[in-house]
Amino acid sequence: QVLIGNNLPHPFGLTLYGERIYWTDWQAKSIQSADRRTGQFRETLQDNLENLMDIHVFHRHRPAVHTACEVSNGGCSHLCLLAPLPKGYSCTCPTGINLQSDGKTCSPGMTSFLIFARRTDIRMVSLDIPYFADVVVSVNVTMKNTIAIGVDPREGKVYWSDSTLRKISRAALDGSQFEDIITTGLLTTDGLAVDAIGRKIYWTDTGTNRIEVGNLDGSMRKVLVWQNLDSPRAIALYHEMGYMYWTDWGENAKLERSGMDGSGRVVLISNNLGWPNGLAVDKAGSQLLWADAHTERIEAADLNGANRRTLLSPVQHPYGLTLLDSYIYWTDWQTRSIHRADKDTGANVILVRANLPGLMDIQAVDRARPLGFNKCGVRNGGCSHLCLPHPTGFSCACPTGIQLKRDEQTCDSSPETYLLFSSRASIRRISLDTSDHTDVHIPVPELNNVISLDYDSVDGKIYYTDVFLDVIRRADLNGSNMETVIGQGLKTTDGLAVDWVARNLYWTDTGRNTIEVARLDGSSRKVLINNSLDEPRAIAVFPKKGYLFWTDWGHIAKIERANLDGSERRILINTDLGWPNGLTLDYDTRRIYWVDAHLDRIESCDLNGKLRQVLVSQVSHPFALTQQQDRWIYWTDWQTKSIQRVDKYSGRNKETVLANVEGLMDIIVVSPQRQTGSNACGVNNGGCTHLCFARASDFVCACPDEPDGRPCSTIPGVVPPGPESTSVSERSQTLPGRLGTSTTKPLTSLETVEGNCSDKDARQGLCTRANEAVLATTGEGLHVSYIIGGLLSILFILLLIAALIIYRHNKSKFTDPGLGNLTYSNPSYRTSTQEVKIESIPKPTMYNQLCYKKETGPDHSYTKEKIKIVEGICLLSSDDSEWDDLKQIRSSRGGILRDHVCMKTDTVSIQASSGSLDDTETEQLLQEEQSECSSVNTAAATPERRGSLPDTGWKHQRKPSTESEV
Repeated sequence: QVLIGNNLPHPFGLTLYGERIYWTDWQAKSIQSADRRTGQFRETLQDNLENLMDIHVFHRHRPAVHTACEVSNGGCSHLCLLAPLPKGYSCTCPTGINLQSDGKTCSPGMTSFLIFARRTDIRMVSLDIPYFADVVVSVNVTMKNTIAIGVDPREGKVYWSDSTLRKISRAALDGSQFEDIITTGLLTTDGLAVDAIGRKIYWTDTGTNRIEVGNLDGSMRKVLVWQNLDSPRAIALYHEMGYMYWTDWGENAKLERSGMDGSGRVVLISNNLGWPNGLAVDKAGSQLLWADAHTERIEAADLNGANRRTLLSPVQHPYGLTLLDSYIYWTDWQTRSIHRADKDTGANVILVRANLPGLMDIQAVDRARPLGFNKCGVRNGGCSHLCLPHPTGFSCACPTGIQLKRDEQTCDSSPETYLLFSSRASIRRISLDTSDHTDVHIPVPELNNVISLDYDSVDGKIYYTDVFLDVIRRADLNGSNMETVIGQGLKTTDGLAVDWVARNLYWTDTGRNTIEVARLDGSSRKVLINNSLDEPRAIAVFPKKGYLFWTDWGHIAKIERANLDGSERRILINTDLGWPNGLTLDYDTRRIYWVDAHLDRIESCDLNGKLRQVLVSQVSHPFALTQQQDRWIYWTDWQTKSIQRVDKYSGRNKETVLANVEGLMDIIVVSPQRQTGSNACGVNNGGCTHLCFARASDFVCACPDEPDGRPCSTIPGVVPPGPESTSVSERSQTLPGRLGTSTTKPLTSLETVEGNCSDKDARQGLCTRANEAVLATTGEGLHVSYIIGGLLSILFILLLIAALIIYRHNKSKFTDPGLGNLTYSNPSYRTSTQEVKIESIPKPTMYNQLCYKKETGPDHSYTKEKIKIVEGICLLSSDDSEWDDLKQIRSSRGGILRDHVCMKTDTVSIQASSGSLDDTETEQLLQEEQSECSSVNTAAATPERRGSLPDTGWKHQRKPSTESEV
């Protein structure tokens, strides 16, 4: 019966109450009603209503209806639904779960199912029911780019990788118990496999080109395969046989096999492969199956790679592949669907689910199937750490970098000797105890732009600088207990050194042009040197000798030395230097080693700057270096993106330790033989209340620049009283000193230091200020006439020193090259280095403080100072692509200070946007660059910056770096 057949533009919602019906109309924008039996007596209840949707009548007097479901949910374990009489109800289960034979109880969960990743979520399709319906695994976490997936059927947990978040996570199949298990050292984890028997997880990483293994909680991580891998993707395990299979879709695509411990590696198939993606092991049929998105085929072969055959062709773009019982299942990017076919013939292809964009990996699981036999047996096979199967048994293994002891079951607690290096957003370790030089990420949180680092062997702490946050921090070797040591007053901390004896921390700040020191906990901070510094970078200490060394890559590059208190400063090397970056000391042979990124060489000299030698020439762009006592010099290289080493005595036997690492910065060797020796500050801080500085034949005490509320004494073993005044006879008699100097004075047992020193008392020599240092010597009281004579002698010497300083200052006005053509536009840098004023200047987010103003010489060529623009920007920039530009801007070298280069337009643009250049300067530089670049070939792009094109051939053209480019 048609109640109303006209004048209904667009009805949407409908409800009933009493003898009338009510509805909403989109087009009429009104709520209307009519008689429910005849459709007559229409009326408009309300009009001019936008966006009308559903409608319902609510009234309080509607009578309650009793049903069979209202008592104990009808006896149903999950859902009780009303049904026609006589029963009046039925029990049912959530989608994909079977109702048991009692008709009321649901199974605990899906027994047999497909589980697949869809970039932003994970879904399941039950195979227990006669229809296919997908349900989302409701994990309470945001997924960005979920790729690989694996399942532990024993505990009912799903594992997945997210290439955007660079994590491997897990959760229960109902979405609970979520946790991240691996959060460091991942780039693009394309493949993942769970060893439910041995309780291990295996994964491939096409970014690091490695295959790794670890416990299911992410602990005891070990690199199994790292050589001759191009782009490893899918991975599959044959637990019972102890085999591991994987695909590699690199330039020479192949399918490989090894033991689950990485041993016995062989290539099974290497011809007529394009993009071998999904991989599955058919244990019952003793065959391998894989999907190739380039050849558009699903193929099979025996477990040894023989008897290769095609099951399906063509398929659009298969990615994930799995197998259960007699069927194979695969995901297809092109059709956005999941398909099924017979595993032996490829026949009976059906569509499982459609309209699923972003499909990635897929796994088929039957939780009722027995897991099989564990080759490691009980008690982890007797292994202290990892027990890994192989075809003939099992082997004990240790986490990467840790040595297995002679009993072949027990691992050392940690590596004894290793490299520690920074790469902007990570701190890593390479063991020198083992032959496989693979790096291990130390999971230190909140790393942004790490430049310099050092290690304290006493407390086992890593100290590092982060120039993005402008902080100095420290953490344990396992990444825990991270804390900020210095959090204020830093600009660009390029160098860092730990005095492990006196428990002091030294650093260079190229933004403030200072060298500072503090206790290892950040207290008692003091500026040691703040004049005649241009671009201080690397810094090193020799506690046993009481020496402090540093490099300066400014206008006149130099290497300097001073005592640990900043006194007796002297220039060791200031000729034939370009960009002295890294610096390290050989405490045994007492030599200084440094790298020069402009002259492209590694050199050394003795502690006095004599006996200079070139160790290695023709290195690309070294930044930092370190040395191992027995043999090697190691350095990081920006251009080759590698860590390299040579024999430190001959400069020969050059080797690449680690390659393809973006943003390499500082590097140090951690060894029991590295931080040895002692001095007077090593026992009870030398008796000093705050800072103790060892020197060649003595030591000095010093106070921080800012009082910390504790009375400070510059006399060892003497603790000054509080604010209360003391008698004049008890006050120490010292002369006020300058920063970085000390005053020698005999001390008696009755002498103390006043906590607050007035100007009058200081002028009379009755007390010391907080910024004065006193030499720690002892002696008997002298006659007052000797004291007066000594004071007059010291006064005469000070007058001579003052006259010499005035003379050199006047002379420097005419000889200082820093006062020539080069000026700075960034207030963080000054043309005069005689005085440092700390200013609060907002800095660009991307480039921090290192923005120079570029100028041309008389012939419009770029000088070395302009090349330093890129050097400085590369150090602070978080854009890795800027590093590749550094070497490209340098053409043939005619001298250290004059290089003809082609500056990059994007560098000029960034400086303009950050406020370093005004409009006139920007336009001038762009015009100069266009003129300069006309004579320099800049067409060649680095492989990292060259855009990849889709593959159209087999071997002669580069494939896309990611399949999403297809």
